[in-house]
Order: sequence, then C-alpha cells, then structure tokens
Amino acid sequence: MTDLETDYLVVGAGAVAMAFVDTLLAETNADIVMIDEHHAPGGHWCDAYPFVRLHQPSAFYGVASLRLGEGRIDRTGWNAGYFELACGSEVAAHFDRAMREVFLPSGRVRYFPMHRYEGEGRIRPLLGGSEFSVRAHRKTVDTTYLGVTVPSTHERPFSVADDVACIPPNDLPRRAPDHRRFVLLGGGKTAMDAAIWMLEAGADPDAITWVIPRDGWVFDRAGTQPDARFFEDVFGRTAAQFEACAAATSVEDLFERLEAGKVVHRIFDDVFPTMFHFPTLSRAEAAELRRITRIVRGHRVRALGPGRMAFETGEESVPEDALFIDCTAAGATRRPTKPVFDGDLLTIQMVRLPQPTFSAALIARLEATLETDEEKNALAAPTPLTDSIYDWPASMVVNMTNQYMWGRNPELRAWMRECRLDGFGGMASGVGEDDQEKQAILQRMKDAAFPAVENLQKLAAAQPAA
Repeated sequence: MTDLETDYLVVGAGAVAMAFVDTLLAETNADIVMIDEHHAPGGHWCDAYPFVRLHQPSAFYGVASLRLGEGRIDRTGWNAGYFELACGSEVAAHFDRAMREVFLPSGRVRYFPMHRYEGEGRIRPLLGGSEFSVRAHRKTVDTTYLGVTVPSTHERPFSVADDVACIPPNDLPRRAPDHRRFVLLGGGKTAMDAAIWMLEAGADPDAITWVIPRDGWVFDRAGTQPDARFFEDVFGRTAAQFEACAAATSVEDLFERLEAGKVVHRIFDDVFPTMFHFPTLSRAEAAELRRITRIVRGHRVRALGPGRMAFETGEESVPEDALFIDCTAAGATRRPTKPVFDGDLLTIQMVRLPQPTFSAALIARLEATLETDEEKNALAAPTPLTDSIYDWPASMVVNMTNQYMWGRNPELRAWMRECRLDGFGGMASGVGEDDQEKQAILQRMKDAAFPAVENLQKLAAAQPAA
C-alpha cells in the first residue's frame, strides 16, 4: 500500500537538494517530499568542523531565493579585500531558514529528517516506527550521487592503535590544548583549513608535521569575486585560462600557463602539484601555510602507532604524544557520470564545476521549463569530477560546452542573469559597448574559446584511461 503520494520524491536535504527544491518551488506548482538521514537540512554541513568556511564568496552559494551573508567585503584576516565567506554555522542556518521560511510555508513540501530511503519508494524512520512508502507521480530525485564525505563521518583508510590520539578536525578546539605536537594527515582543503586554524590559534609551525600524499593546485580567490569592481580579476583570469587551454602542449604545460595567468597557484614553490580538487585560497592563506616546513610527501598512511606512522612502504617516526588530525576524507566521490534526466529518475550532478548549488538550481529550471529528457540532457551534461591535473582537460571540455549551450538559449541565458547563484552572468552582460577595456577582455575570451575546447579535447585524449 502507498502511504504518501507526491509529484517529486527528493532523496536528501543537503546543499544540492535544497537548491533544486528551492528553484522547483519557484518555477512550478509541484508537490515535493524530502527524505534525509540528518537531523536538519544542509547535509554534510551538519557534520562540518567548527572553523570551516566556504572556499568562495557567500554571494553565490545556497538557495537562490534567500541571500547568504550581508554582501560585505572583509577588511581583516586571510580574506581581506574579498567578499565574505560564510562559516559553517551560517550555511547551516541559511538552509534551516530556507526550510522554515520558504519550503514548509509553501504547503507543497513535506520534510522527513532522520529518515532513510531504502529504494523503490520505501522510507524507514531511523528512530523507530513503521516503514512507509511514497509514490512519486513524476520523478524520484537522487541528490546523493556525488557521495559527499567529511572527516567526522568517513571510514578511515588506515588503522589506529588504541593508545594513539587521532581525531577529526571537528575535535581540534577541544583536544588540541592537551598536546604540543601535531600531525596533519591529508593534502586537501580540509588539512589546509586545519593548519591555518592551528597557526592562527598560536601553534608553533615547527610543532606541526604535515603528511601530504600529493600536492594540489588551488584557485586564486581573486578570480571568484562576483562584482563589477573585480571585473578584470575575474574575466581577465578567465581569458588567460582560455588562452592557456588553447596554447598548451601538454597538461603540465597547461598548468604552468594557468599559473602564469594567475588562474591557479601552488602552496610550495619547489613542488609541481599533480592533484586538483578545485580548492580556492587567497595568496595570504598560501603564504601562511608555507610557515609549516615539516612536510612528509608522497606517502599515504596505512597505520598509526605510538611514535610512528606506517606507509605503503616504510615508516616515519613522530613524537609519541603527537595528536593526529585526520583530514583524509575524499570530499565528493568520483563516480561515472550518468544522464541527469532518465525517465522517472533525476540524478543531480554538477553541470558546472565547482558550483554544486548553481548546478542543482539550473537542473531544476530545466525540469520546470522543458518537455523531453533529450532537450534537458542537451543542456545538462554532467561534468566529471577531477582528481588530478590529468582529469581536468576532459572536465573543462564539458564545462565550456555546457556554458556555450546555455548562451545559445535566450530564455536560459536570461534566467541565469537573474539567478543569484550564477554569480558572474550579470557582470558580463552589464558591460557597455563603449567600455573598450572590458570589451577587449571579453573579446579575448571569445577568440580563445573554440581553440581552447579543440586543444583540451586533444590533451584529454592523450591521457591514459583512469
């Protein structure tokens, strides 16, 4: 027996689910049921470490219908001179407000926190009670395909002896005062956040050992500012990116050109990074991270014991009283892309990297305004997630092709200009014809776009299969 009926059954209430439902509510009269295992909306933000902040400005994250942040430019700290970055509690409050002030008052959303989707419309309450079913007349929407993992909930890929202190960064404020030696595990943005927090809190850089299996490139935050005051930073770097893509003779050469164009930068000047997970850092943050000089490179930890770390081959000694901070969670899980629109199943993936909430809102807009899966999928090719620099050309081809297709659709182009989550469309469309300097930058982008895609296809084809 079917217990509930709805138009859309949305599995998950994380960031992409919230952005999708927000736009679907605004664009349709649909009834929606949302199922989520967390106690509150926001997904992985419910499990985030206390000092986490967005990589990129608050102005284009969250749900489109509600502003996130105050639209201010920070005057102090590592983000000084750039638009504010919401902290984890702000993001969680934003999604909670969307649920309480937009979704539920609409009368068209039924939200079931602390419930697990078991497949085929079956729902199981996590706190007991009877399983029930939901029949979706239109579609089931899977918002969990990206498989986001965070340090506090992921399964560690290494063993830890009983008498060794190893914590997720969530516990750093509480546990760090009891230690004077620290070992950071992981080379991604979480480890960077933890390192900066520790240094800012007064930790001695020489007391920190940083285990970096692979160094990674980072985006320059100057190129992510959604305001005309930063036009040259944003679109000048985009033009440099397209030109680098068009001229590169190899992936390594591509990233050297991107670095020269100030699109990306590296933390340690003497190491050529090979990882690329789309983190964004200011130059000031990178300089702070360089204060840490005790680096263990090229190894993944397999076991932690008193005074030692064991790797795939060999081991490294550390102080026996060291506090290990596990920052090895993968973030998003790299899975094969699949059609976003497939009959009665809608699988949300990113159609523009690295913007999950914009991607989800655009997918909802397509669902609301187009008729066939073929039409919708033509405008929503999933962008493969990158792990290394060698994955980036193929992902960039999809990114640029999607953007080109959106630009050819007048209705969608107009919607994007008004969508808060797009961030940059309004900046480009607002350039006057007599503004020769800005028009010259936009012309550079246009001139390099098609050669960039052609060359990126060649670079992608030259890479071995993953």
